[in-house]
Amino acid sequence: MTTQRTTAHLISHTHWDREWYMSYERHHVRLIELMDTLLDTFDRDPNYRTFFLDGQTIILDDYLQVRPEQAEQLARYIREGRLIIGPWYILQDEFLTSSEANVRNLQIGHQDAARYGPVVAKIGYFPDSFGNIGQAPQLFAQAGIDNAFFGRGVKPTGFNNQVGESASFESPYSEMIWQAPDGSSVLGILFANWYNNGMEAPVDAEEARSYWAKRLTDARRFASTPHLLFMNGCDHQPVQTDLPAALETARALHPDADFVHGTFEDYLRLVRESLPEDLVTIQGELRSQRTDGWGTLVNTASSRIYLKQLNQHGQALLERGAEPLAAFAKLSAGKAYPHHLLTYAWKTLMQNHPHDSICGCSVDEVHREMTARFAKSAEVAGAIIDDSLAAIASSIDTASVPAWADCGAAISVFNTSGWARSGVIERELEVARIYFGVNPSLPDIIAELERLPVQIAGSKLLDEQGLAVPARVEDLGVHFGYDLPRDRFRQPYMARKIRVAFEAVDVPALGYRTYAWEPGVDGEHGASTLALAAKSAPNATSLAPGAEGMPGAAPLAVGVEVQHEDAPSAVGNNSGSTAPRSLLTGPRSMANDYVSVTLHEDGSFDLVDRTTGQTYAGLGVYEDCGDIGNEYVFRQPDGEKPLTTAGLPANIRLLDDESYRAVFEITREWALPSGAEAAFEEEKRKLIYVPERTSKRTDATVDCRIVTRISLDAHGRGVHIHSEIRNEAKDHRIRMLFPSGAAADHHWADSIFEVARRDTRPAEEWINPSNCQHMQTFASVADERRGLTVAGKGLHEYEVLLDGRGTLALTLLRSVSELGDWGDFPTPEAQCLGVQTAELTVYPHADGPVTSGIYVEAYNLQTPWFTAQPPVRQSGPLPPVHQWVAWEGASLALTSVKLAAGTCDLMLRWANLASEPTTLSAAPSFAPYRTFTSSILEERLAPLDSGAPATLPVGPAKIVTLALEY
Repeated sequence: MTTQRTTAHLISHTHWDREWYMSYERHHVRLIELMDTLLDTFDRDPNYRTFFLDGQTIILDDYLQVRPEQAEQLARYIREGRLIIGPWYILQDEFLTSSEANVRNLQIGHQDAARYGPVVAKIGYFPDSFGNIGQAPQLFAQAGIDNAFFGRGVKPTGFNNQVGESASFESPYSEMIWQAPDGSSVLGILFANWYNNGMEAPVDAEEARSYWAKRLTDARRFASTPHLLFMNGCDHQPVQTDLPAALETARALHPDADFVHGTFEDYLRLVRESLPEDLVTIQGELRSQRTDGWGTLVNTASSRIYLKQLNQHGQALLERGAEPLAAFAKLSAGKAYPHHLLTYAWKTLMQNHPHDSICGCSVDEVHREMTARFAKSAEVAGAIIDDSLAAIASSIDTASVPAWADCGAAISVFNTSGWARSGVIERELEVARIYFGVNPSLPDIIAELERLPVQIAGSKLLDEQGLAVPARVEDLGVHFGYDLPRDRFRQPYMARKIRVAFEAVDVPALGYRTYAWEPGVDGEHGASTLALAAKSAPNATSLAPGAEGMPGAAPLAVGVEVQHEDAPSAVGNNSGSTAPRSLLTGPRSMANDYVSVTLHEDGSFDLVDRTTGQTYAGLGVYEDCGDIGNEYVFRQPDGEKPLTTAGLPANIRLLDDESYRAVFEITREWALPSGAEAAFEEEKRKLIYVPERTSKRTDATVDCRIVTRISLDAHGRGVHIHSEIRNEAKDHRIRMLFPSGAAADHHWADSIFEVARRDTRPAEEWINPSNCQHMQTFASVADERRGLTVAGKGLHEYEVLLDGRGTLALTLLRSVSELGDWGDFPTPEAQCLGVQTAELTVYPHADGPVTSGIYVEAYNLQTPWFTAQPPVRQSGPLPPVHQWVAWEGASLALTSVKLAAGTCDLMLRWANLASEPTTLSAAPSFAPYRTFTSSILEERLAPLDSGAPATLPVGPAKIVTLALEY
């Protein structure tokens, strides 16, 4: 240890949980008071040097929303360096927000800070994240940040974040090197005594004597240099306006030490000059695995799962819908890219990403407001998607396919994922439209459309080669609709509609495939019924819009429909297929070329991987146990044996039998304990620490009805599960069990820009009976012969059981009744009563998820299908089947397609999920002027050699971004 003079660096801050144990607006009121006080303190006291605004720029938006007149004063202190802002927009939960949401958070934080000049704080700030992602050092390095400050993940902490005593700390110091899987590293600083160890420094000498004696000792215990970090603030901590006086008191008491009101930047510079040579390098994820297991707060991944599902939907609409489709609309139709709307939608969504928000560990009022924000962001994203699809569809050439000459409607299916894929699509199509005002009255319009003989029998769905595609078609009758032209008043109309369901096969990555529906042939006249009706009906110019030789015909509306993998509800026929092949192989079994599924009487099923011959038996059993924990921590009652549906009779019926999909529905009536016993209420009121609770579940039961739909698509690599739980019980957890039969001491979990390899058995220090862990999209258990990957939508908690069967347990529902943490905060809505749903897919394979390539299927599950209806017999510059960018690269995952905010370059980002190098090859369908590598902040870096395709070596676990100038 160096003998340099000790320096105590006090950094003033407040950790601003935007919403938590009070509603957002109640916190908001206190924020306004805090900021008013801070600006006033800056005005009157030049010795109050600086204040760190918690690393998040959203505080500026929230303050100026109420105090816009303070904008210039705020900007002045930011420019002067007294008020330090950024680099994030909000302080997110890293594991529960997507890879690209973590990046947008940095991008928007930097963009907001840039309005005030080059003032963004290059501080990797994670003060209270519930664990830290392994790729954070690489993200920080790409953003020009060479440090990380964090409060959790490395060292044992207990109740109220008390530092524990242990000889097996990962690092003996609060300073360490943190290295990402790709080798990127930053200087890591652990808040070893938490981010409040310098709060409320006393002015009074007697108080200060004991205060500083303890705090200096505690800080020196872990520091590797004489520069000691003291965080002058805490959660929602008011500004300590008398800090300059408190520092004078400390200086008088400790003449052997320097006390400075400092900044992270100054502190880092001095620490780096004094670092010892024996710093420890910690690698990858920081998840507090070398602890007793009670303080990881991982069970926030299963609190209020409905919030996680809304978030997954919102992220998918932006990342996999609005951004890429708007980029393609710009490229192909010249439509302006809506940077401002996308930023607004992202900001609205990210207002739900702070850890106490997305983790579901706040009071009920907070989470009610979150649902509105999710809806607002999704509506904006949906509007962008609609407009982008309309622009693209107006350019698709449907007149160049001879087989479509007699077709009555077209449908384009868009795949915005990084890989060609197949999936079942359901879409409503308009086959005729009459605008209001064309005919004398609305009843006449409706009658005219109803007389139109839309021939379903014998109709066909044709691909671009003119080949019939098996489809199910239903006549939906007449419905109201409207256009909103950009240059005139709204245009209401009535339309005749059909519903078409089919499997779109091999839709190209970052592209689309167009199909056309041809109505049946009238037996007497031998002509298309729809075409004949269009020619013979009164006022035919307003019918069959888009048909040739029809002056005044209005173009068909182009719409967007986010598709789900649910079974189509229409009842019709397999049009265009003379002898459709069923996927059914028995009364309770089904199969395609990849897998076969056999259901048992209790609703569990066996899955056979037809490529390896391996059988996975007894999948899909539900497990239920009590939970006397809280929104942060799961706690099963001592001695309780979980209940399961194994052996419980189930009602099984065939729901759908088409050549492209088969669906079974399983209904279970399950008697579950109604909740915890009465003693549990007393334990909560007395703030009994969760591991020390002794309550049991009551003997009284309630009925729990679970309806499970198990479906298999003709080209599906796995079996899809939709679970609907009618939850009437309290204080419990429901999981679904998937025994893999794989023998391995490790497993894999999808995380942020990586597929993390994790030990299945916890460390020796771990005493928590539960070992649940985070996943972003999927978790996998596998050995060389066999393995299972379970992928879900908005399902983020799993556990690999130490049962000798390699069972992967996926949490579908957790019902709790209190916030927990530092007080008594009842949260009855966290019981999640009523109907709760879950959507997931199970994939068999051999070897790991990356080596086997099954990660592609899991990621594709997250990408919605988008559809549009281009006019039939329309000429245009885009072909019926198109791909904007083709790319190749083993073990790479495409994560983003968008336009850059400054240059409008087309930005594409990939992550190498393997620990070996690979090569990326990318070829756009348009001619880029130049191609550059880029940082995650969308800054052009090195130009690539000209030519198509552009190629780039990609190192192990590397995140790469290309900027295509066009």
